[in-house]
Amino acid sequence: MYGLYWRQRRFGGIYQKELRAFKEREFFTAQQWRDYQTVQLRKLLVHAFETVPFYRERYGALGWTKSKFERFELEDLTRLPLLTKKDLRAFGTTSLLSTQREHGGQFYSSSGSTGTPVKILYSMPFHQRLNAAMESRVRNWAGVTGKDARGMIGGRRVLPSADDTPPFYRYNFFEKQVYFSAYHISEKSAQSYVEAMNKYGLVYMTGYAMSNYFLASFIVNNSLDAPRLKAVITSSEKLTQPMRQMFYKAYGCRTYDSYSGVENCGLISEAPNGELLISPDVGIIEVLSEDGSPVAAGKSGEAICTGLLNFDQPLIRYRMGDQLRLRGTRGSEGREMPIVEEIVGRLEDVIYTPDGRKMVRFHGVFIDLPHVLEGQVIQKTLDVFVVKVVTLSGFSTKEEGVIVERMKSQLGNNVEVAVIPVSEIPRTKNGKFRSVVSELNN
Repeated sequence: MYGLYWRQRRFGGIYQKELRAFKEREFFTAQQWRDYQTVQLRKLLVHAFETVPFYRERYGALGWTKSKFERFELEDLTRLPLLTKKDLRAFGTTSLLSTQREHGGQFYSSSGSTGTPVKILYSMPFHQRLNAAMESRVRNWAGVTGKDARGMIGGRRVLPSADDTPPFYRYNFFEKQVYFSAYHISEKSAQSYVEAMNKYGLVYMTGYAMSNYFLASFIVNNSLDAPRLKAVITSSEKLTQPMRQMFYKAYGCRTYDSYSGVENCGLISEAPNGELLISPDVGIIEVLSEDGSPVAAGKSGEAICTGLLNFDQPLIRYRMGDQLRLRGTRGSEGREMPIVEEIVGRLEDVIYTPDGRKMVRFHGVFIDLPHVLEGQVIQKTLDVFVVKVVTLSGFSTKEEGVIVERMKSQLGNNVEVAVIPVSEIPRTKNGKFRSVVSELNN
C-alpha cells in the first residue's frame, strides 16, 4: 500500500504535464534559457519576499522591494546574500516556509554528509515536477524509464538491524522497484542481492555510487551471475572511472552520473553523448571561488544553487557544500545547456565491520536529534568507534544513548561506541569536514 501511495505521489497529478514541458524545453537555445530563467527567478523572488518570513526580513533589511524583484536580472543574483546549511537547519521548518503552500507537504532529510541532516519540504506537486525532470533528464538520457524494473541502493533502513538474515531488500510492487540495503553489502551477502536482481528482472541499478560499487566489486570478484543491465545511474557520491569500469564488468552496461541532493535546487546529469549538463529549468547553479566571485572555466568552485521547482521552501543562493568545475561551453547535439567538466564532490572514508560489510553513509545516526549541530563518525579499529558531536544547550544522556543505539543497530551489537561532545570539528581548507573518518590502514 505504501508503494501505491508513493507511485501516486511521484507520478500522479501534474507529472505527465510537467514531463511534456521538460521535454519541450530540452532543446531551448541559450537565449531561450536565459529568458526562461529570468521569468522564473522573478516569480520565485516575488513569492519569497511576499510569503516567506525569513526572506521578507532579510531582503527588506537590505532595501529590496517587490517592484525591484519584478525587474530582477540574472546578473543581480550576486547582490543577494547566501543561504547556508546552518540557516536551513535553524529555520527550514519555520520561517523559511511560505505561508502559501501547495498540498501534500512532507519533510525529507538529507544525507547529512557535511553535518547533521537538513529537512526539505516536498509538496505533491513539487515531487511530481521533480520526478518529471528526473525522468526526462536522467532516466531517459540513460535509455531507461520510470516504468522499468530497477534496483535502488539508498539511505533507507529496510532491515531493522545489522544482524538480520536475507533477504537484504524490500520489493515495491507498484513501481517494480527492489530497494536494497546499503548496510548489509558484503562478500557473503552479495549472492542474495544478485538473486533478487534476477528474480525481479531488473533493467537498471541506481542510488549511492559507492554502495553500488561495493556490490559490483563483490559480484565481479566472486564471478556471480548478475543480469545484463541497460544502465547504472549513480548519485550522492563522486563517480570515478574505476567505478564505471567495475559496473561494466559486473553488468555489461554503461554508467550515467547525476547530481542533485535531497534539496533538489539544481540538477546535473549525463547526456547520451557523455556530457554532464546542468538543467536550467531545475535550478540556477553558480560556481564561485572562496572570495565569492565566479570561477573561470576549468577552475573548481563551490556550487551555489537557486531552486526553481520548490516555492514552499525556497532555497535562494543556497550553499550546497560541493565543488564543481565548469567547462565554459554549451552542450552539443542541440542541448544548449551549461557543461560541467567534473563534479568534484567529496570522497568519504569507507567503514569496515567485523563481519566484512562495507558502508559509507551514517546520516541516519543524527536525524531528529534537536541538540546535535554536527556529527563525525571515526573508526578507530574494526570494532571501536568514536562519534564526535557539536552540541547545543540541552544535549542529554538520552540523545547520547540514541546515537549509540543507532550506531550498533547499523554496525552490530558487538562494537564499542563512545560519544564525545566537542566545541568544533576541524575543517579542511575549503571549510568542510569529513563526516566519516577511518583510521584503519585501508
